Amino acid sequence: MVLPSRNQCRNTGCDTLQIWLDSGLRQNGVDLVLGEDLQIDGQAIYIDGRQVGRKVDVSDAKGQNEARSMAGIVDWILLDLGEWKMIPIENIIAACDGGPTKVAAKITSPEQVLGAAFALQIGVDALLVNQDTLETALIAKSQRGEVTSFESETEVMTNKKLSLAEVIEVKEGGVGDRVCVDLISMLNIGEGMLIGSNSKSLILVHGETVESEFVPSRPFRVNAGAAHSYILMGDGSTRYLSELKMGDEVMVIDSLGNSRKAIVGRIKIEKRPFILFRWRDENHNEAGALLQQAETVRLIGESDLMSITQLKPGMKILGWTGTSGRHVGQEISAKVDEK
Repeated sequence: MVLPSRNQCRNTGCDTLQIWLDSGLRQNGVDLVLGEDLQIDGQAIYIDGRQVGRKVDVSDAKGQNEARSMAGIVDWILLDLGEWKMIPIENIIAACDGGPTKVAAKITSPEQVLGAAFALQIGVDALLVNQDTLETALIAKSQRGEVTSFESETEVMTNKKLSLAEVIEVKEGGVGDRVCVDLISMLNIGEGMLIGSNSKSLILVHGETVESEFVPSRPFRVNAGAAHSYILMGDGSTRYLSELKMGDEVMVIDSLGNSRKAIVGRIKIEKRPFILFRWRDENHNEAGALLQQAETVRLIGESDLMSITQLKPGMKILGWTGTSGRHVGQEISAKVDEK
């Protein structure tokens, strides 16, 4: 029998992270239970009575070389890590990527789960866990399912298509608490976050990915404006910038409406001067925002990026418009006015 490669699995939806339980009763989300449909006899691994691979101690270079030599030969390699290390997992995943051999890892604490499940942005194919680690492993399995279905999720978010809004007022906005949102991943040119003072009409604030003669770029950052402003979160809800914290998931969106989720690494708040500007969108919503008065803060116009310091009434800027108000960040049907 010819096994599908790990890459083929990712393309056909068979990339779900398996959870193997070392003892106890089977429950929802657990794929195999040791002593029932999974057996380990010495180094041999059996699933449903059929030998499918080998368990290998990869705590030293000799064990890693042995595991690498099995890539493409066996169905499964179960990594016994000894003292926890990430590098052996990454090395074996790399050796097996694109081939038929799948990688499982024996995990002994909840802290190890995410490292194994998402190593090299690929992750192992199965986690062998105990009862103490099971809950964390099931969460990782769910998260892997979300990542695998990213394309369909992006399509749903793209339905919130972007449109141009006309700037109707620009003036000095005083001094206040400005919030920078720093991510643990890099932004591309054309990407930013949806920000504004009215949850029915948000503007796309571009990331600090553009080189400047004044300061170096910060390609992980969006200078998102005043602390009271809304930001679109990864789940489609809104939150105030003042509420954001490390580990939160925000929505990153580009000028074509393609979106992805990104994790906040830091929030940086400082006193800065603001420019206040207001716009009218295609649904005739009038809304506004306060952004720091700085050449490095950019919006997306009809044909190019523009600095907030260049903004004038009559210009068109890219944003998102909706029809519903919100309560605690969630869309509601009740009438909500924000001015």
